[in-house]
Amino acid sequence: MVNHNADALGIIFPNSYDNLVPELVSERLMASIPFASRYRMVDFILSSMANCGIDNISIIVRKNYHSLMDHLGSGREWDLVRKNGGLNIVPPFAEKTVKVYNGRVEALASILDFLKSQKEKYVVMTDANIAVNFDFKSLIAAHMESQADVTIVYTESEIPKGVRDKETVTGDLYYTFNIEDGQVKEIYINSKEKGIQNLSMNIYIMERAFLIDQIEKAFVKGQVYFERDILAPQLDKLNVRGYKYEGYMALICDMRGYFEENMKLLEDENLDALFEGNPIYTKIRDDNPTRYINGSRAKNIMAADGCVIEGDVENSILFRGVKIGKGAKVRNSVLMQGTVVEENATVESIITDKNVTITKGKEVKGTDIFPVYIAKHQVV
Repeated sequence: MVNHNADALGIIFPNSYDNLVPELVSERLMASIPFASRYRMVDFILSSMANCGIDNISIIVRKNYHSLMDHLGSGREWDLVRKNGGLNIVPPFAEKTVKVYNGRVEALASILDFLKSQKEKYVVMTDANIAVNFDFKSLIAAHMESQADVTIVYTESEIPKGVRDKETVTGDLYYTFNIEDGQVKEIYINSKEKGIQNLSMNIYIMERAFLIDQIEKAFVKGQVYFERDILAPQLDKLNVRGYKYEGYMALICDMRGYFEENMKLLEDENLDALFEGNPIYTKIRDDNPTRYINGSRAKNIMAADGCVIEGDVENSILFRGVKIGKGAKVRNSVLMQGTVVEENATVESIITDKNVTITKGKEVKGTDIFPVYIAKHQVV
């Protein structure tokens, strides 16, 4: 792991876009949603920061944060145990100024005293709804070279159907850009345009002093959203640059998207693209390797440690401690930690949350475009 300081501190907003996957966040937040058989969503951004020398990272939580705190602990797995800096989880009411926030402006206003007391020159802000192996060193270097006020990371992609077609206003805004010669000329909010767009990844870098100044001005005006209320009205005055990301990423924006992004990792090219280069760290759990009992069959699966497979599994993601009974058939499914599929049961195109049991002989089927979700601790 890279241990040098990158002269930047990180801020992660772990509850962003919770409303797009209500089933998965009833007892957790976006950042702690399980992904890719043994990881949580926050692992990817947190590991990327740590690998690039960002060793002062604050996570400003809003609600349902106990699972995240349990997962992150002291930050040891990410080498973020520090006397100064390290991992700092900021729950609501941790201090007098920290409230349950609505947007980034309110969240950042609640930690202004903390920001003023830090020594790093730059601040990197990001959400936790993307699984990406990101090179923050290149982003910092590009920002310094351009002398921009703010640099925004974007990717050329279609707007995910899960957010574009959302019928209700959830408060979780998404952004696309008009970019000319690297400069952001216009920010579009919740665009319904189809086709390839300059889609924001909600990763930003700016000088700490600039951020403090902007937040102080915005907060007294009652403004809520950093992008909509601070950046968009000042594009003619500020030098806001775009940084194009061309690597692999998985964006979680609805249940179908969550299912599809997991299933994509069964293709070697996608798996390699996400995990090549710097390692991704996660909470360590000491367990046995997956056991394949005589007579079992497994084809094109991703299985974490602690699994026991006696039945027939194909095209599926198995998290830690999943058990597939004798004669059971599992197809095109995402089974989270502790799921048990008993003897002769059949499951296809389903997502099980933690500690679900599919009882003996039962048949549960969804479809590729509508996977069936089974909530935590349910017995079917």
